[in-house]
Amino acid sequence: MLGYYISLALRSLRGTPILSALMVAAIAVGVGASMTVLTLNYMMSQNALAHKDQVLYAVQLDSWDPNSSYQGDRNPTRMPWELTYQDTQALLRSDIPSRQVAMHRWGATVTLDDSELRPFIGGTRVTTRDFFALFDVDFLYGSTWEKNADNNPVQQLVITQKTNEKLFGGGNSVGRTVNLNGKPFTVVGVIGNWNPVPKVHDLNNGAFNDSERLYIPFGLHRKLGIYSWGNTNAWKHEKDLEGQGYEGFLQSEMVWIQYWVELESAEQKQRYENFLTGYIREQKAQGRFERPLKFGLTRPSEWLVVNQVLRDDNRILGWLSLAFLLVCVVNAVALLLAKFLRKAPEAGVRRALGASRNAIFTQHLIESACIGIIGGLLGILLSTFGLVAVKSLAMGFADRIAHMDWVMMFAAVGLAVVASLLAGIYPAWRISHTSPSIYLKTQ
Repeated sequence: MLGYYISLALRSLRGTPILSALMVAAIAVGVGASMTVLTLNYMMSQNALAHKDQVLYAVQLDSWDPNSSYQGDRNPTRMPWELTYQDTQALLRSDIPSRQVAMHRWGATVTLDDSELRPFIGGTRVTTRDFFALFDVDFLYGSTWEKNADNNPVQQLVITQKTNEKLFGGGNSVGRTVNLNGKPFTVVGVIGNWNPVPKVHDLNNGAFNDSERLYIPFGLHRKLGIYSWGNTNAWKHEKDLEGQGYEGFLQSEMVWIQYWVELESAEQKQRYENFLTGYIREQKAQGRFERPLKFGLTRPSEWLVVNQVLRDDNRILGWLSLAFLLVCVVNAVALLLAKFLRKAPEAGVRRALGASRNAIFTQHLIESACIGIIGGLLGILLSTFGLVAVKSLAMGFADRIAHMDWVMMFAAVGLAVVASLLAGIYPAWRISHTSPSIYLKTQ
């Protein structure tokens, strides 16, 4: 019976090509516009660390100005996103977490000895060795650096597959030498082109920017005089650091290091919370942490919300796009009503021959669904064009999120079918409840 109804629906659509095209266009335009916005919101809200959401935590310490919170009156309860270097060193000494990662963004000029390769600036992440295991970064060759490199100036390097191809033409490059700012680094590992969207591990420096291409040990700060190429914030005046040099910067109250821990059980988390509480109390006794005792352990899914990766204006735009789809549905209702009533005599004959109201209603509702399927497929095409336009207008910002995956393609067709069914309910009900005698008088 379903096949018969679909056959009737397709025959009806071919019988009124202009009206059918208008209905398909109404659904397609509404779905195309709404799915363009919803796809962007969907991609922006992805959690690349969802599989470890119950064990990973971003660490925050409220070491900020006692007279004003991190964001002042705008958000008086908010803590700094990042940690100071001295607090980072203290936390790294804890053996409670299964893994812990301190890191920040940097950059260096990359060269090779005896090579015609032109020097280039390589985005670099200064981090601890647990980075790759904690964030599930797979190695193609080699592994991470030795453990003492997190505290000692060991010039070792992990590169991405893409960088490996650029520098060495691919293959196993473990043991080869790369110069960063003229200093030799030994390649100890090559990872795949790991590039999560958004960058949950570092939302402070462009949630949708590409991940770094080079990774070096955290223990190189003093030897290389490394400053963060990301966000560096402070509440004390810079004149407090005058004459203290780089060591003064490291021991200052500037926050510039992201910190993550892996805590695999509630008991482990409780122990770490106790550790953080004790550490803050020790610092208070030394004149630091003058604000009320407070710290944060935030899961990746919550970290996306706290950092407002999907902003309120994006959500509002999503609702507006659905409102536009509703307008298109209302137009489709009028077109469907006109189409169905035009075919009323045929329905009257079917009723006279014994077809029930439910059969007439189902037949016309299936015709509405067929319009939705066609409109949904066309809507996917319109959404694709819309996302291409977004890429060009965003000048590269949306390159990694302005595309539809299979989930959103199926969602587009599903949304179109739901919209067309909603549009078809009243017209189908109207024609199924009209007296057959009225139809027969027209024959």
